Amino acid sequence: MTAATHVTLSVDNMSCASCVGRVDRALNELDGVSDVSVNLAAESARIAVADAAALAAAVDALSTLGYPARQNRVVLNVASMSCASCVGRVDKALAAVPGVVAVNVNLAAETATVDFLEGAFTPGDLIAAAGDAGYPAEIAEAQQSASRVARKADEARDLSRRVAFAAALALPVFILEMGAHVIPGMHTLIAGTIGMQASWVLQFVLTSLVLFGPGRHFFAAGLPALMRGAPDMNSLVAVGTGAAWGYSVIATFLPGALPEGVRAVYFEAAAVIVVLILIGRWLEARAKGRTGAAIEALMGLQVRTARVLRNGVAQEVEIEALKVGDLIQVRPGERLPVDGSVTEGESHVDESMITGEPLAVPKGAGDPVTGGTVNGTGSLTFRATRVGTDTTLAQIIRMVEEAQGAKLPIQGLVDRVTLWFVPAVMAAALLTVAVWLLVGPDPALTLALVAGVSVLIIACPCAMGLATPTSIMVGTGRAAEMGVLFRKGDALQALSDVTLVALDKTGTVTEGRPRLTDVVLAEGATRADVLAKVAAVEAQSEHPIAVSIVASAQAEGLDLPNATGFRSVTGYGVAAEVGGQTVLVGADRFMEREGIDTAPLAEAERDLAARGRTALYAAIDGRIAAVIAVADPVKADSRAAIAALRARGIKVAMITGDKRETAEAIARETGIDTVIAGVLPDGKVAALDDLRGQGGRIAFVGDGINDAPALAHADVGIAIGTGTDIAIDSADVVLMSGALSGVVNAVEVSRATMRNIRQNLVWAFGYNVALIPVAAGVLYPAFGILLSPVFAAGAMALSSVSVLTNALRLRRLRPALADPQGPARSKPDAAKAAPRPQPAE
Repeated sequence: MTAATHVTLSVDNMSCASCVGRVDRALNELDGVSDVSVNLAAESARIAVADAAALAAAVDALSTLGYPARQNRVVLNVASMSCASCVGRVDKALAAVPGVVAVNVNLAAETATVDFLEGAFTPGDLIAAAGDAGYPAEIAEAQQSASRVARKADEARDLSRRVAFAAALALPVFILEMGAHVIPGMHTLIAGTIGMQASWVLQFVLTSLVLFGPGRHFFAAGLPALMRGAPDMNSLVAVGTGAAWGYSVIATFLPGALPEGVRAVYFEAAAVIVVLILIGRWLEARAKGRTGAAIEALMGLQVRTARVLRNGVAQEVEIEALKVGDLIQVRPGERLPVDGSVTEGESHVDESMITGEPLAVPKGAGDPVTGGTVNGTGSLTFRATRVGTDTTLAQIIRMVEEAQGAKLPIQGLVDRVTLWFVPAVMAAALLTVAVWLLVGPDPALTLALVAGVSVLIIACPCAMGLATPTSIMVGTGRAAEMGVLFRKGDALQALSDVTLVALDKTGTVTEGRPRLTDVVLAEGATRADVLAKVAAVEAQSEHPIAVSIVASAQAEGLDLPNATGFRSVTGYGVAAEVGGQTVLVGADRFMEREGIDTAPLAEAERDLAARGRTALYAAIDGRIAAVIAVADPVKADSRAAIAALRARGIKVAMITGDKRETAEAIARETGIDTVIAGVLPDGKVAALDDLRGQGGRIAFVGDGINDAPALAHADVGIAIGTGTDIAIDSADVVLMSGALSGVVNAVEVSRATMRNIRQNLVWAFGYNVALIPVAAGVLYPAFGILLSPVFAAGAMALSSVSVLTNALRLRRLRPALADPQGPARSKPDAAKAAPRPQPAE
């Protein structure tokens, strides 16, 4: 690794917000490690590392801290190895992949066993590394961990077994000690049969089995953390239940060590606390699995094998073994394995899982296809253009994972509080015990124990740690299902505060598919001559306006002469030599710059612009020859989307290179508030600064081709289109379809997610602020109420489950606006277009 590389590590043993704070602080203190984002809900840490040594240091630091990075193993079949030097080269190539822990290459078996950090890369990266070294490889046995959802399902099943076992042991303890509250005479019956001492001994045995069986994790993880001076929620549970158990053991086996008035056992409290917290953990595991449902669904779109034509013969190969240029066959109803371009066949492809658009898209020779989409009734052969981590689907998954693992600015407050929260709780518990012993009524020792244990148990900061990341995971996942990709996690928070949305015109408000509507000729000019020469010049460009002029000339049967010496002037126009004459095509500012008098056609140009046309002048040999007008239809959903934004209190502006008359005509048609017209391609950043002077945050929406500087300069950059071009690198949010309604959906998801986070934080912090004093016994002097540790454990578990359940409500979000356009066919062409010096963008 020569430059900073982002790596995502799966981290074990994180159970609360305090764990997150310690992991975050430890990683940030390492040299060569930056951009740290630790996520409790995803159980991951995303970091940027300067080199392999920095990554190794991060792994060592996590292990020392007690939160080891999860490792896994994959076995590769490696071809072309013939000697020991081959083994060395393969070993070196695989070991160089960031995240590889150990490599074992076996020449005899022609395999390579690789131990790696889970989440750091995909097996496809290993195959590529081996292939680049000259040794083709394929997966022989992928013993990678199951998906996050499957892993959480396994964890939930394990916890359910532990809960059942713990509950079966705790129930007799609870009945023996607390049965008298339900069944009159229960204690008398016990005393008269087995005796109270035997009852206590039985409770000791059963409770010990609970604590050191199903509940042993709390002690195995919590006590070492306490010894390191970094207590977490496991420490709180271990100390709380251990105190109740230890006090009860003394009362049972060394009764003389305690005053007679305080000889009592609390085995039932220790046992039931473990059961309740395990139930909470079980419900958390189930809920956490559901928070990753969107990623699971996206991963489910990836096929495992593909039918590749090799020497004219179709072969089934692993998806990881595909290379750019492979010819792949897809039969009716099959899912496409990778991105490519159709070479043979015709069909309709369902792209709704990628773009969110409901109608199948017709595909034929030359059309692009996307991996993960579903072929219709026809058969297709296509050439792979993107494989492995470069495919659109892989990029989508990566963007969603990165957004889900992001740390929002609002999380900073949580981190600062929770870093010291557990030590503060332990201090509060000690203070509670001390106060009860000093001023409490008899039996003061018993009451002090009950209050101290209740404070420890009720204050576990699980809910605080889950409040933000669970909402982010569910919100960004639901957004992805709606075709909205939050490429940068902090955009999720920033977009909720946006007060103005600035829109690019061509391809954003309009369809980006202009058509020729008018040719107004100067005196002495003929339509066929002028249009043929103009089309000859425009044929040198791929801009949509140029394409529309050339198409119209060809439709009229005109033969296009040769054009030489083509040149463009950014933001003004184009010029070339045609048949010995100089032909200029562009805006009025281009004609003025070249000293050409536009007065004869100025009135016609203004009239066309006022009708919403984009008007271009054409000049031949220094004299004005014609005004050519093109119209770019407004998208079907633009007016509704703009109205929806305004209804949410967001102002809408349009930035365009067109003349003001043209821009204002479109603004009147769509309901746009503010128009900034006549802007050169490099002037959009300045236009955003002018709008920013009105106050508030600004989002800019563009097609991601000419708008990269503006997308990067805005508070939130939103790229509208396929999301496979420059938009991915420039924007904070990517809309997979061409519909402007996606902007409304992005705003709605952002606001709903931030609202959900605030609800979670209010609940999590409010819960602790309100109940820690109650657990400490603040109500006892006035009302005689002292919270039982059992109820404290139940309340703590309920707190975490409530936060998770509230976050999962985001899965029910529905698109604010449906996409009325059907499949967007303009964007693949637009993605190929080069920036064009025209008055439109």
